[in-house]
Amino acid sequence: MTRTTQQLLADRNRLLGPNVSTFYDDPIHVVKGEGVWLWDADGRKYLDCYNNVPHVGHCNERVVEAICRQASTLNTHTRYLHEGILDYVERLTSTLDGALDTAVMTCTGSEANDIALRMAEGMTGKRGIIATDATYHGNTSLVSQLSQSNVPTVGFGLRQYFRFVEAPDSYRNPDPDGTKFAASVSEQIAAHEESGTGFAALVICPYFLNEGFPDHPDGWLKPVAEVVRKAGGLLICDEVQSGFGRTGTHMWAHQKMGIVPDIMTLGKPMGNGHPVGAVVTNTDILATFRKGYRYFNTFGGNPVSCAAAMAVLEELQEKNLVDNAKTVGAYARSRLDQLASKYSVIGNTRGSGLVFGAEMVLNHDDKSPASEFTDRVINAMRHRGIILSKLGRHKNTLKIRPPMPFSIENADLLFDTLDDVLAKTPVTP
Repeated sequence: MTRTTQQLLADRNRLLGPNVSTFYDDPIHVVKGEGVWLWDADGRKYLDCYNNVPHVGHCNERVVEAICRQASTLNTHTRYLHEGILDYVERLTSTLDGALDTAVMTCTGSEANDIALRMAEGMTGKRGIIATDATYHGNTSLVSQLSQSNVPTVGFGLRQYFRFVEAPDSYRNPDPDGTKFAASVSEQIAAHEESGTGFAALVICPYFLNEGFPDHPDGWLKPVAEVVRKAGGLLICDEVQSGFGRTGTHMWAHQKMGIVPDIMTLGKPMGNGHPVGAVVTNTDILATFRKGYRYFNTFGGNPVSCAAAMAVLEELQEKNLVDNAKTVGAYARSRLDQLASKYSVIGNTRGSGLVFGAEMVLNHDDKSPASEFTDRVINAMRHRGIILSKLGRHKNTLKIRPPMPFSIENADLLFDTLDDVLAKTPVTP
C-alpha cells in the first residue's frame, strides 16, 4: 500500500524524529527518475532544475551499469588491493593541476571536509579556521561549526577555533577584484593569531554557491589565496557543488577563479547519487596526515563506489557535458535577463554554466530582499512541475542547478513556466 503524503510525513516524524527537512509547503513523494526528470507517486512528471547529486542525469545508464557490474563481481574495503581506486584517483587527478596528485576516498563531502580540516592542523600545527558567514560544508561535529546559518547547540567546545568573514555579495557590496574579501580574511587571520589559536586554513566553495553564487570575474580568488599563503595557512576549496564542470568554463570552479588550492574536497555529484566523496591534495600534505592520523574508512574507495565515480567522469567526457553546460548556461542567462527586463521584482541575475538564478527584491533602490515572494514562487513552480530552490543570506535568490544533460529545450520549459508564475504571483500576499 502506498502511503499518502500526510501518512509519509507522520511516519517520518515517528520513525526518523522531528525536524527532518523536506522541500516545499506540499512535499513531493518521488518514485522514479530519468535524465532531468522525476515522477511522483501519482505519475506526475517534474523537470528537475535543482539536483546536482544525479550530476550526469537520474539513473544514468552508464553509471547504473557500472554499479551493477562491479557489485556482481566484488565489493570490499581498501585493506585488500583493488585496481579500481587507483585507476579512479589517477583519472581524477589528471583533470587537476599537477600539485594535486593524491587523494583520500570517503563516502560523503562532510567526511572529506572533516579530513581537510585535520590535514590543515597537521600541516600548520594550528587550529584556527576561517569560513564565510553564509555557507555550509557538512554535518560532522567538526565541520558543522563552519555553518553560521545552522549553528549547532552542542559542539564539544570546537566553536572557539572558527572565525567568519562576510560572504561576498556582488549585488549589494561589489568587490570587483577580490581585495575587500582578502582584507577581511586577513583581519580574521590576525585575530586567530592574537588569540593564540593560530591560523590553519580558509575553507570556501570557490563559486560561493550557498552564499548566492555572486558574479565575480575569472581569477577573483587570487588576492585571498595570496593572503592565506603569506600567513602560512592552507586554502581548502570545497567543490562539492561547484565542481565536475558545473560552471561550464572549467572542470573545477577553482580553476575559473584563478587558484590552485592546497586541498580540494568532493562529494554529492561524484558518484551520481552513489555515496562517494574525496579529499584531493599534494603528496606532502597527505603524507603528514597519514603520519598524524591512522585514518581508515571502511566504505571509502570501495570497488563499487569507484566504478560509479569513474563512470561519471567517462560520461562527462564522452557526452561533452561541460561544453553543454557552457552553451545551455549562456542561453539560460539570456532568458533570465529577458525576465529581469520584464519584472521589476528581479533585482539581479547571475550564474555560470548550469548554475544560475535571479535575486528577488521589493525595491531596486534599497535592494530589500523579497524572501517571502521567492518562497511563493518556488512553491508555485513546484505545482507547475518545475523543481528548483532558493538560497543566499536572505533566501531570496532562485537556485537553479540542474543535472548536466539539461538542454535548451528544458531551459525554455523552465523559463516559460517561470514567466507565467511571475506574472501571476503577487509581490506582496
